Amino acid sequence: MKPLRLVATDLDGTLLRSDGTVSARTAQALRRAVAAGIELVMVTGRPPRHVRAIAGAPDLGAVTICMNGALVYDVARDAVLSETRLPPETARALIADLRARLPEVSFAVEVGLHCGWEQSYALQRGKLEEPSLPIAGGHALCAGGVNKLIAFHPALSSAALIHRSRAVIADRAAVSFSGAPFLEIGPYAVSKASSLAAYCAERGVARAEVLAFGDMPNDVPMLAWAGRSVAVANAHRDVQSIAGELTLSNDDDGVAVVLERLLDQH
Repeated sequence: MKPLRLVATDLDGTLLRSDGTVSARTAQALRRAVAAGIELVMVTGRPPRHVRAIAGAPDLGAVTICMNGALVYDVARDAVLSETRLPPETARALIADLRARLPEVSFAVEVGLHCGWEQSYALQRGKLEEPSLPIAGGHALCAGGVNKLIAFHPALSSAALIHRSRAVIADRAAVSFSGAPFLEIGPYAVSKASSLAAYCAERGVARAEVLAFGDMPNDVPMLAWAGRSVAVANAHRDVQSIAGELTLSNDDDGVAVVLERLLDQH
């Protein structure tokens, strides 16, 4: 087995506790890993602004793969390093087709460092952060392409919504969900795995030298790609079935338990 060179971990439900914090034990395990020469990369469905406060800590890596692989973000410089967008014509067609099938669906977008949504999305979701794009219809919001198209339905769970939408989306885009009550639609063939693989290839890191942690369906491609993969105990059943190992839950420092064992062995 090749030595470990890189740890790729999801944030919510995996590294972070249910209250959104990193425990003292997990922080210490991350510091030990860095001291041992292991690179840390956070790989998340979150947009950049939602990782800044977490990933800006010295315990976490400076580079974060955001929005399920659609954008690579340098936390220290608050800069986009690379990105892939769903083309405007594809995003607009998906909005029209999904709305024809599910009339109550509403949309939001993530575009680079910016976010925006339809008025109906704001009304259905309730209290939201301040958008950095003008509130507008989905077609206008997608004018420059999007890193992530978010679809929300007030009466359907994310699992039910993906079931009802998969045939509509087909092979035009990548679609998944991460525990939030909406679908996350991104560029076709882009995933946490594809972006992590590209990141590692640029640095000469082999997949056998990568350990990945996750908990939700959007983590499945990354866990399947990594040489070593671990699901936390609270993970979705699809994640547990693909992972090579099961650890304790996010609230019980599951990531730290694995890192401590590996660091003690080596």
